[in-house]
Amino acid sequence: MIPINKPQIDENERQEILKVLDEGILTSASNSGGKRVQDFEGLLADFLHVKHAIAVNSGTAALNASILAAGIKETDEILIPSFTFVATANSVACTGAKPVFVDIEKDTYTMNPLDLENKITKKTRAIIPVHLYGHPAKMDEILEIARKHSLIVIEDACQSLGSLYNGKQTGTIGQMGCFSMYASKVLTSGEGGAITTNSDEYAEILRMIRNHGMVHGYDTRIIGFNMRLPEISAAIAKTQMKKIRLMLEKRTVNAKKLGELLNDRIARKYLVLPQDDKRVKYNWYLYTVALINNRDRVKKFLNDNGIGATVYYDPPVHQTPYYSKFHNAELEVTEWASKTVLSLPVHPSVTENDIELIASKVVEAIKS
Repeated sequence: MIPINKPQIDENERQEILKVLDEGILTSASNSGGKRVQDFEGLLADFLHVKHAIAVNSGTAALNASILAAGIKETDEILIPSFTFVATANSVACTGAKPVFVDIEKDTYTMNPLDLENKITKKTRAIIPVHLYGHPAKMDEILEIARKHSLIVIEDACQSLGSLYNGKQTGTIGQMGCFSMYASKVLTSGEGGAITTNSDEYAEILRMIRNHGMVHGYDTRIIGFNMRLPEISAAIAKTQMKKIRLMLEKRTVNAKKLGELLNDRIARKYLVLPQDDKRVKYNWYLYTVALINNRDRVKKFLNDNGIGATVYYDPPVHQTPYYSKFHNAELEVTEWASKTVLSLPVHPSVTENDIELIASKVVEAIKS
């Protein structure tokens, strides 16, 4: 089976893990984090060209900490897409705030700025655009709306490390950006996350939030939790950062080749391929297509032929049992996407022969 994603782990990560075990310092409760946490944060900040990177133990923790740092309260509303992993909504709901779902656009599967502005009320405090599948959201339009209504922008960049928008790294455009280092992500530490910001004030608050609100020992100053990234995880992430550019380059090569092969005369009638935009450069976390019909049959055919084609996200968040109780509005494009999209593997372990197999089987499934 060609998996939908695969961690790029080699001897370098193994050696870094062994060093941590030999030293016996597995984590640190200091405000600045352990040695390897600090090393990773420095490498990530340099790569993204941002002032601060604060490591935490998951992408969900990154979102939750950012919302807390922004001072969101129970009566507030935060605008988010429904077409994403539920962590975005959960991170809002667990603070007591209300997630308000915004529809998406077909070309990027990301937040529709027109619907976004229509959903703003007097209770709206923040916007969380999600750069889904690595496709950057339309940040120019979103930032203009945020400025107009004095709203905070927290980017959910959990899937978009390495994606660019107008030459800037996603996660560095709003007030804060959130990244995930889950096992399937472009860069992994097994479980892990990070928050980026150019604000000294937010950075200080975030470091307290990830460590029970403490600065020096038992001096809790604000509400916080244990969101610390362990040293073993940081050792993996630190090592991954040293090959991030090579991993992104391989994804780009694979995606370009797959796109060329899928540009089949017959397949084009039934497939919607990822769309290029002069403002963006994708990290190709996933290569996601839309099937005009028979999505599930095509997925089964590919799976039966050893290709880990996967559907994300069906149902969308607003149709899940928990969130459907709070949301009644129709999200037309979101619901269309949930029934038509199919993600294909283009990660660095996918070979040229694999790409040719994937493309040929997609075309075969469509033609049959």
